[in-house]
Amino acid sequence: MSPAVQPLGAAELGELLAELRPLVLGWRVKEVAPEPPHGLMLVLERDGEPHVRRLRLAADPDAPRVHLVQGRSTRHQGSVGPFFAQLPKAFVGATLARIEQPKGDRIVLLAFGPDATPPRAALLGELTGRHANLALLDGSERVLALLVEAPAKAGATPRLVRGAPWQPPPGSPPKAAGRLVDRLPEPAELPRGTLLAPLSWRVECSLGGAALAVDRERAQRDLEKRLTRRLGKARGLVQGLAAREEAAQGAERWQQDGELLKASLGSLIRGMKQIEVADWFAGGEPRTIALDPKLSPRENLERIFERAKKLERSKDAIARERELALARVAALEDCIARLGSDDADPAAIEREAVEAGLVEALGEVRGKKVQTKAPRLCYKRFAATSGADVLVGRSAKDNDELTFRVARGNDLWLHTADSPGSHVVLRVERGAEPHPEDLLDAAHLALHFSPLAGARRASIHIAARKLVHKPKGAPAGLVTLSGGRTLEIRLEPARLERLLGSDRGAAGPSQP
Repeated sequence: MSPAVQPLGAAELGELLAELRPLVLGWRVKEVAPEPPHGLMLVLERDGEPHVRRLRLAADPDAPRVHLVQGRSTRHQGSVGPFFAQLPKAFVGATLARIEQPKGDRIVLLAFGPDATPPRAALLGELTGRHANLALLDGSERVLALLVEAPAKAGATPRLVRGAPWQPPPGSPPKAAGRLVDRLPEPAELPRGTLLAPLSWRVECSLGGAALAVDRERAQRDLEKRLTRRLGKARGLVQGLAAREEAAQGAERWQQDGELLKASLGSLIRGMKQIEVADWFAGGEPRTIALDPKLSPRENLERIFERAKKLERSKDAIARERELALARVAALEDCIARLGSDDADPAAIEREAVEAGLVEALGEVRGKKVQTKAPRLCYKRFAATSGADVLVGRSAKDNDELTFRVARGNDLWLHTADSPGSHVVLRVERGAEPHPEDLLDAAHLALHFSPLAGARRASIHIAARKLVHKPKGAPAGLVTLSGGRTLEIRLEPARLERLLGSDRGAAGPSQP
């Protein structure tokens, strides 16, 4: 921060408070408007007065300040931290009785309702540069809440601790040369309406303007980092889809190999690793076709044709995904380019990016950004025919958490037989029987989220969750069953497509 907008000194704060006292003492708190991450605004009213007055207290490390708000202000929209959530209950309806400057330091204490029983809580602002803080005190100056909790250090007790009496900062307050009116420049414009507090207006324009500029630069820098990270992921997705698209172009070759193998089916025996045939599609040139020695000739033939069909089906889906991914890359690049312009509005660009799904919405808490989206769940969630939840584990570790922490004893557990894959849980209400269509839905998802995805038939283990056990020392995802049955299913592409389209995202499962 430049020398012209250095934080308030102790003597300058005294001047400012002397101007504020006759303007706000005796006024009643109508509203506490949080301004995270650093400050708040008290909206004050008084009987017989047609207009409210607004008092801002900000523990901004770049520009800590207190002043009457006489210019335009924007209300915060979105989540707030726990400190701000406690303030309305403590102060709304209370009358501002005293404004003090403890020890003559860079500290302001707002005391409410001296005649109240028990005494009203007080609001304290330590406007001490980068260590600035706000505290909610009870009637005996015991700390009830802090905007910034001091980190615990070995062998040291923090000065500000919830539940302990407030202790002022050690040492003497710094001395400031000159008067506030001489140090802060006179604003180029006057506020709309009557200028009630000239010193406050200088603080609002100088320190407030500097804080807004710093916040804007910080927001622009943070948003650019978030957008750049997303752009890297989006470009990686485009590259991955391009590779998948290239692989899908081999569908015709797999189909041709199937036809060649079908013509030579009589020459195959189980255990062969490959066979050489005349390639009719390449002028009779010899072609070697790899085989799985564990499969029968017919199973090898089916495997090759299934591979060809799967690649053919994936062509259109990959093309659509790649088109969407390219559009996402272009949108992210556009946001980053606009963010770098001189007249960029980071808040507006962020709103657009959030609405477009390019970045996650963030809520502000002092000192850090906090994502407001739901935390990561160990499962994907789909809707079965009857509306019941079908939960699918995301990884081997997630499979264990889903099966042994999320699933209930009466839920049904499904897994592909003799093949790795995701654990699948079909929610079943206590005392109820699963709908047959729901069971087929869950079995299709168990097949899809396994290495057998795309197979026309499969065997699926089904058991009540209470019959699934975790052997001691077993690796993640490995379980044993003490009952259950096996369901033979034939893949229904339309059913699977409907299920995958019913992805319920991060919403939690329904409760019994």
